[in-house]
Amino acid sequence: MKEPTQVTSRDNPLLKRLRLLSQDGTAYRKQGQVWLEGDHLCRALLARGQRPVTAVFTERCWAGAPHDLRDACEHRVVVPEVLMAGLSGLESPAGMGFVWGLPQGQTPDLAGATVVLDRLQDAGNVGSILRSAAAMGFGQVLALKGTAGLWSPKVLRAGMGAHFALRLVEGLAPDDLRALTVPMLVTSSHRGEFLHRSELPWPCAWVMGHEGQGVRPELEALASRSVRITQPGGEESLNVAAAAAICLHASAAARALPL
Repeated sequence: MKEPTQVTSRDNPLLKRLRLLSQDGTAYRKQGQVWLEGDHLCRALLARGQRPVTAVFTERCWAGAPHDLRDACEHRVVVPEVLMAGLSGLESPAGMGFVWGLPQGQTPDLAGATVVLDRLQDAGNVGSILRSAAAMGFGQVLALKGTAGLWSPKVLRAGMGAHFALRLVEGLAPDDLRALTVPMLVTSSHRGEFLHRSELPWPCAWVMGHEGQGVRPELEALASRSVRITQPGGEESLNVAAAAAICLHASAAARALPL
């Protein structure tokens, strides 16, 4: 494999693109690529059998990088630490990152175990729910318009690699969910049957609503049931990421129970 390309100019076209990807939460939609910063995300990509189009290392990191990261792709770039710091969205810049081309033409799996995100605004919540979905055996996440960008830098960091285990489709409208063939379950703070008493179907589609407004009425009308989580402590509601983790775990546990 040929030696990596040395880049020393801040105005290099690649670095300009990477700065945009790292700082603009919607740039991935135009470029069709994402910037994966740091060892953890990069290894998560490789663990799923995916390969980057470009690998970027600082001079110091390149000198000690293991072969699986060095040899992840043909196009490898080495930059000074100061230039890598300009690409970073972290307080302590990582020594490496990958550029990965997003899957094109993803459409919903109409019969798969699904999590639906209805206008969730907080990137941390969205990333956390993606992690829970992947961990609990839900193969896809469908995001309605108004939800934080699934491939935005903040959601990528919060997802900690879960993205690569999921089919992700965003920009959907409520009517797009009518074609799903799995039962749709909506969450509510104050009405519906209690989760711990429910016989949960598998596969199913859990709908997680906006942090303040909850699930919109159009989706409630499509749902086969509404479910709530018991809260003996008396708080008004749970954080949506916490609620999602509880609901998805309940589905996973019910699926694992012997017949």
